[in-house]
Amino acid sequence: DLILVEGAGSPAEVNLRGVDIANMGFARVADVPVMLVGDIDRGGVIAALVGTCALLTGEERVLLKGYVINKFRGDERLFDSALAIIKGKTGLSCFGILPHTEAARRLPDEDSMALDNKNTSAAHTPRTEIRIAVPRLPRIANFDDLDPLATESGVAVDMIPPGEPLPPDADLILIPGSKSTLADLAFLREQGWDTDIHAHLRRGRRVLGLCAGYQMLGRAIADPHGLEGRAGTAPGLGLLDVETVMTDEKTLLRATGTDDAGVAAPQSGYEMHLGETSGPDCARPMSLPRRRQGGAISANSLVEGCYLHGLFADDAYRRDYLKGLKGGLRTHVSYAQRIEDALDELAVLCETHLDLDRLLEIAHGR
Repeated sequence: DLILVEGAGSPAEVNLRGVDIANMGFARVADVPVMLVGDIDRGGVIAALVGTCALLTGEERVLLKGYVINKFRGDERLFDSALAIIKGKTGLSCFGILPHTEAARRLPDEDSMALDNKNTSAAHTPRTEIRIAVPRLPRIANFDDLDPLATESGVAVDMIPPGEPLPPDADLILIPGSKSTLADLAFLREQGWDTDIHAHLRRGRRVLGLCAGYQMLGRAIADPHGLEGRAGTAPGLGLLDVETVMTDEKTLLRATGTDDAGVAAPQSGYEMHLGETSGPDCARPMSLPRRRQGGAISANSLVEGCYLHGLFADDAYRRDYLKGLKGGLRTHVSYAQRIEDALDELAVLCETHLDLDRLLEIAHGR
């Protein structure tokens, strides 16, 4: 019935106007009405809204229908005079003021900017039953794979920033996805994290690579077409007996299967990657989606990887995997229900504080 188009960054990046396909550039081409959303929690929301309107062209301003104030704390009546000021400067009316809510924190993060607000060091994390260390790669992608793990009360997911070693007491080192596998592999080595990973394995602890992280665990990554930079081959971490060849055809699919790593629950997730991975360790697949890219497990079962994103969102699989790390862990979280409950809370908030009737009228061209 209704498609919401979310912009990225600011709609008033005038230096990028010629190449804008995410904000007002898209709105102009598609001829869709626009609502500004001002984040008052950051401060300066009046300047942000008025300044944005001032920087837009006349053609762009015609598309603006109003604005919403987001993450408001305190008594809304204190903002009444501000609404009048914004109206006088821009001519725009406010569709509502959304109060700050903790429910939003239970939703998957939108992009890597949110990582600045996550735990980014193991130094101050209290000891839990299971500690998972994640090297924070500069081009990290699909890091919402970590959210279901972090919801478990007995699990600590530590994002380790550059300049810090991977903690020696981690039960699992998880190498996440990346938008540039080869560049982030080089960065991982520059930080000395490859040495930390080898020391971790000598202690008999486990390593998991997801998507690009899986590719990094192999013997080599070949990029014959220069998709990620200069064409050539780079050595991997050599922890899985597999090799990856980057191909110009991107894999996009949903996948289901079961697991050969001792985890009984079936898996489900999606793949979104460049490259094909093969080698002897693929004979021990971590997952068995209905295709040949089922991941790999090392001969000693300490290192594993696969291309599946979202596999830890399944409660049964996540519980079985965590119990495989440490048998006594009790888990009770329903991740899907947690998300649904948060969305329901936000829906009630919008119904209570926004002029939804007017917004729907605008969306339908009335």
